[in-house]
Amino acid sequence: MGKNIEYYLSKGFNIKMAEYFSKGRRTIVSVVANDDYTLTLEFDNGEKRLYNVAPLIKQDTVFENLADLSKFRRVYIDDNHCVSWDINPNIHSNTVWNNKITIDSDVCYVYGEKIQ
Repeated sequence: MGKNIEYYLSKGFNIKMAEYFSKGRRTIVSVVANDDYTLTLEFDNGEKRLYNVAPLIKQDTVFENLADLSKFRRVYIDDNHCVSWDINPNIHSNTVWNNKITIDSDVCYVYGEKIQ
C-alpha cells in the first residue's frame, strides 16, 4: 500500500509532488519533441501531457545544448523511463554517463500540462 499525502509532506515534498507520489508514479511510454521546445509525452495510464522545456534552456546550464532545435529533436526515453538527450550523439550515454541530459518522468508528469 502506498503512503499518504501527509507522509510525503512530512518528508519535505511540495503539495503537487506529495499528491502525485501518494497516487503512484507514472511511466513515460512515448515522447515527441515539438518545434516550440515543448515535449508531448504519453504516460502508462494513457494520459498525454505537454512539458515546456524552453524555460530550462539557458546559457551556462546543461540545457544550453538544446537551444539548437535539431539537437532538441533527438529526445528519447532512457532505460529509467526519463526524457533524455545525448550531448554527443556519437557517444552512448550508458558508457559515458555525463554525456546525457535528463528530465525525470515524475517532474514531466507533475509540471506538464494535461492535454488528453
